[in-house]
Amino acid sequence: MAAVLLWNGPRQGADDTPSRARARDWAEIQERMLVPLYEAVHERLGVGPRTRLLGLGCGSGLALLMAACRGAAVTGADPDGERLELARQRLLPDEWQAGPTRTALVHGGPGAVERAAPPERPFNLVTLLEPWPACGTGGTGQGGTREADLAAAARLAEPGSPVVLAGPDPSGRCETAAVLRLAARLAEPRCGGKARRDAPEGSDAAEGPEEPGAAEELERPALRAGLRPQGSWRVACPFAYPDQESAVRGLLSTGWFDAAVESAGARQVDKELREVLHPFRRPDGTVRMENDFRYLVARV
Repeated sequence: MAAVLLWNGPRQGADDTPSRARARDWAEIQERMLVPLYEAVHERLGVGPRTRLLGLGCGSGLALLMAACRGAAVTGADPDGERLELARQRLLPDEWQAGPTRTALVHGGPGAVERAAPPERPFNLVTLLEPWPACGTGGTGQGGTREADLAAAARLAEPGSPVVLAGPDPSGRCETAAVLRLAARLAEPRCGGKARRDAPEGSDAAEGPEEPGAAEELERPALRAGLRPQGSWRVACPFAYPDQESAVRGLLSTGWFDAAVESAGARQVDKELREVLHPFRRPDGTVRMENDFRYLVARV
């Protein structure tokens, strides 16, 4: 498949920096946990040779690769240059390939796509499948809010095109909720929340107010972006790791703990994360958490 790279970020060296190591942890450990979600979205929306897909927050490109294998023309955008470099290695092993272009990667958000790689034809599918962070930044990581990204992406899509958002579903199975609560609690000083560190573990005070449902969390940014929600569906995405070390590295790679690390420090986060994971360790040393994710389909 011929392809083009539209990114001027730095090329990776042989030695990993901490940010590169975290990007590799995402690509090699955590991203595969979302394969059932990617497959469900592609199947429901009939992704194939006629699909012109824009993937926001595409990360290291696994969802794009799966869509490309179904024949879709894919454009990925992500503000994380380290993850995007790994996407380049997956999708563009020879960036000087000649021929018609079917794949593009852009450093940034939808505005960068519009500036650097305006599509010859409008996109007919937009996805934002990266799980939201635990401390409500409301965005795809760095660079803009979720609503702003969706509104900008909608301008690049055909009228009536589907836009897909996804996130953990606390109304279903969500054993990772304990991890998310830990990330939120440790990030409280930075996020402006009220500390509950003195509350007994498992009490209402320790857990805080009930989280809104996944459908509501997904519909809100879609509506604010001027999209028309059509329905949402649940899919099982268990988080399974060969050992505790892989679990810690994988979960830290999500970005959910970034605010917690800034607030409490990396050592404290590592210590408490290992404690939270202890109930999910199995006799053979593996770690497994059962989770449901929900994805919303809206229309431009």
